[in-house]
Amino acid sequence: MEQKKISWKLLAFMAFSTVWGFGNVVNGFVWFEGTKVIFSWIFMFALYFVPYALMVGELGSAFKNAGGGVSSWIRETMGTKLAYYAGWTYWACHITYIASKPSGGLKALSWVIFRSAKFYDKLPSIYVQLATFALLLIFCYVASRGLNPLKKMATLAGSSMFIMSLLYILMMFAAPVINPKADYVSLNFSLKNLIPQFNLKYFTSLSILVFAVGGCEKISPYVNKVENPSKGFPKGMIALAIMVVVCAMLGTIAMGMMFDPALIKKDFDSYAANGAYWAFQRLGQYYNIGDTLLIIYALCNMIGQFAVLIISIDAPLRMLLDNEDTKQFIPKKLLKQNDVGAYTNGIVMVAVLSGSIILAQSFVPGAAAVLKQLTKLNSVCMPLRYLWVFAAYIALRKAGDKFHPEYCFVKNNTLALAFGVWCFLITAASCLLGMYSDDLFTMALNIITPLVLSVLGIIMPILAKSEAKA
Repeated sequence: MEQKKISWKLLAFMAFSTVWGFGNVVNGFVWFEGTKVIFSWIFMFALYFVPYALMVGELGSAFKNAGGGVSSWIRETMGTKLAYYAGWTYWACHITYIASKPSGGLKALSWVIFRSAKFYDKLPSIYVQLATFALLLIFCYVASRGLNPLKKMATLAGSSMFIMSLLYILMMFAAPVINPKADYVSLNFSLKNLIPQFNLKYFTSLSILVFAVGGCEKISPYVNKVENPSKGFPKGMIALAIMVVVCAMLGTIAMGMMFDPALIKKDFDSYAANGAYWAFQRLGQYYNIGDTLLIIYALCNMIGQFAVLIISIDAPLRMLLDNEDTKQFIPKKLLKQNDVGAYTNGIVMVAVLSGSIILAQSFVPGAAAVLKQLTKLNSVCMPLRYLWVFAAYIALRKAGDKFHPEYCFVKNNTLALAFGVWCFLITAASCLLGMYSDDLFTMALNIITPLVLSVLGIIMPILAKSEAKA
């Protein structure tokens, strides 16, 4: 029986809810001086996100029966050893992500209880980081027992956050009509307020935007389930890009009606850590419903952060260690499973690596600074996995007629290769530039973390080889 095909409109909506979130709007607004981010969003969508999404479509179409995503694409185009490195990169990127989730969950919990940033932000970093480390160990234990009770909760929280993001835009634009006497910021759309300053701070922050728009390779399994993939998939991706750019623009304008960029500049760490909560708190005040919206948003965020934490400990590790093609490059000790099928030594490695990042931040002055630092660290490390997408695409187009994708991004091979190289270079440059910081500790963390994880990935096959010889 033939499976029912999905429409390009449904594909666009599915991809939109996967790729986009309110945090992307907040990070863009805070890190790029308010409405000045609009220019950067347009540049990023037109010259990076759209080609990226369409390349993913072509890769998914060429390897429709390969279930391993990026690792499978690399295996088919570049060999098993590089497929291992692609799988390792995907897992390693989640180490920094895992380190940020307990902090994000505790921050959300503090907003639920205290409805203010003051209590959490004034706590000594060492106490917050010790509590964060304890939470990490608890969730690692839960993952080791093969328990994933939060998966459905994560989906529910993710959907709720997506709805809250759209609700924020609609309610903010309606607020001046419903409550015209409230305190709004007057928007100024002069060129001075729209065109950013192309200085060192600008280029070293681009990784924030690359991180925001990445991850659409998650929808690759749906390429061949779309009606008429050669036309339906690009339509879906273009619709996705339009929806994302509209939400980014409208979300930025909505935040511009609330927050003065000059005030953000003066208290950057606090806005980077609390901007989303202040946005919903202020929105509730405009509608005279107190902190109702803030509490709903904080609860959704807290549940989502903790649920994603347990999934991030378990799922990427299984993707790395369950792969029969790349097991030969991994020491047998890491492949040890307990009575419920969890990779216990792998989970211990996650606890050690993520825990090291958490404990290293115990000496950072202020809990808000820790969250800002983790956002930047994630923006440096997470996009490294996208490099493998573009490497796979370049290899696919260089292979000529060896593979036969049902859908092609562009027919001209030279142009296709140029797009692949362009996106690869933009990603690599953003990650490298993103490592820079005025704060030496932050810069050291941004450089040492990906370096250590990369070296560890290189050492694993050497250990496995010597183990096989013994």
